[in-house]
Amino acid sequence: MTEPIDEIVKKKPSRFADFMRRLVKEKPLATIGGVIVIFMFLVGIFANFLSPYPYDENQIKIRLQPPSVEHILGTDQLGRDQLSRIIWGARVSMIVGVAGAALSTVIATLIGLLSGFYGGKFDIIMQRFVDGWMSFPALFLVLSIMSLVGPGLMQVILVLGLLMGIAQSRIVRSAVIGIKRNIYVEASKAIGASDITILIRHILPNIMAPIIVIFTLAMGTAILGEATLSFLGFGIPPPMPTWGSMLSVEGRTYMYQATWLAIWPGVALGVVVWGINMFGDGLRDLLDPRLRGGLGRYGNMGLGKKAGKKAKLKPTA
Repeated sequence: MTEPIDEIVKKKPSRFADFMRRLVKEKPLATIGGVIVIFMFLVGIFANFLSPYPYDENQIKIRLQPPSVEHILGTDQLGRDQLSRIIWGARVSMIVGVAGAALSTVIATLIGLLSGFYGGKFDIIMQRFVDGWMSFPALFLVLSIMSLVGPGLMQVILVLGLLMGIAQSRIVRSAVIGIKRNIYVEASKAIGASDITILIRHILPNIMAPIIVIFTLAMGTAILGEATLSFLGFGIPPPMPTWGSMLSVEGRTYMYQATWLAIWPGVALGVVVWGINMFGDGLRDLLDPRLRGGLGRYGNMGLGKKAGKKAKLKPTA
């Protein structure tokens, strides 16, 4: 006898557990990237407890000391512990990555939703503005704005969020254009639903997959952008350590005398950005129904596999 359909549905795992299983099984690099991202978050949150020394503690007597038992990654030109400064730099990268990506995602979603949904002259005006914004070199635009507003953590987050959000609005716009042509959107208009209701209840939930991907990929871009600005002296001012400033002041000046000053901040920056990009690519592959193994299969795989096995027909003679 075949298994009742109610029992099959009950045995179906939760969507989150099913998604995590698929992530580990089908995207091992994305899983490793996710572990790196979680590790960076934990290091940034608990930097106060993990750093063996204060990040601004100067000990001139042990300046440029190579890695040892007391200072695992060595010390810089002022005798500050390199490991402690890298740990505190992880907190800065975490704040800039999350806040900058969140701000850029909100800006991209607002512009993309309105531009894609209303279309017409409004869409033309908005897209010509986006074209003009993207025509400027990103580094030149960021440096120009930072020279006006001045260095600082909030300034870096606002500038990077604005820069990325306007450019990424095209992704949201294309997703909205594809969704608004569906029948249920036309039916909502026919029964008199307001534009806000349609946008919030019908459009926005169906474009969450690209929005999540935009957020994850924007984290890596924001961290690299902050490192670039700090490296050039336009980012977060001292004494707060950042990986970009450690590569600039300490790494460039003393890298021939103490190579560890340039190696470890660069390794930390490269590993974290790689992990974020791998995790974002894996989420894109799993959440985008247009790609192989996307959400379309993910939504019904538990029921489809079990029901399919029970419903096999015996070959006739």
